[in-house]
Amino acid sequence: MNTLIAGLYAITPDLADTGDLLRQVRAALTGGTRVVQYRNKTASPALRREQAQALQQLCAEFTVPLIINDHLDLALAVDAAGLHLGGEDGDIAAARARLGPHKLLGASCYDRIELAQRAVAAGADHIAFGSFFASTVKPGAVRPPLDLITRAKKQFRLPVVAIGGITPHHAPQLITAGVDAVAVISAVFTAPDVAAAAREFQALFESLHEKKSKAL
Repeated sequence: MNTLIAGLYAITPDLADTGDLLRQVRAALTGGTRVVQYRNKTASPALRREQAQALQQLCAEFTVPLIINDHLDLALAVDAAGLHLGGEDGDIAAARARLGPHKLLGASCYDRIELAQRAVAAGADHIAFGSFFASTVKPGAVRPPLDLITRAKKQFRLPVVAIGGITPHHAPQLITAGVDAVAVISAVFTAPDVAAAAREFQALFESLHEKKSKAL
């Protein structure tokens, strides 16, 4: 089973300034971020390549996987740890064939367990559901029930990621439900102290998992 997708999964904000992006991501990594996804919907292809290459070097410094959102060719070009595909962003089986068996491949499944079934069958090794809470990034996103996490964990032997409007206030109920990682943009990268925000999320995982272990 893929064990790399766990804890705080930080998704980058749309920033045109590569230096600013790197400073913020370094702070998140210093705070304990376990996975970074590079997502920039507004960048040109040249800027996207520049930022992805720089982030790959930064993540390697921290031994943290970098996942590229949507762009398979870019993921391959910078030798990222993996790729994440939304529902209309590419064929999962084709992506797996090009990535090979050892790269990470995630898929957005929104509020539908059947999308997860198809994604896993096609080669995804982790699946994401959401938006669980109101999101400023995707305000019109569907809102799955919390028990979808529990159902998915019972059905699939791979990491489940929650996304959408997640704050430290919301995260405990997701972690308790069994989610392996929480994907966060705003609550980390708009925080006054990015490293402290990342540290708070990661501490929630460690604390709740410790309580669970003691209960067993």
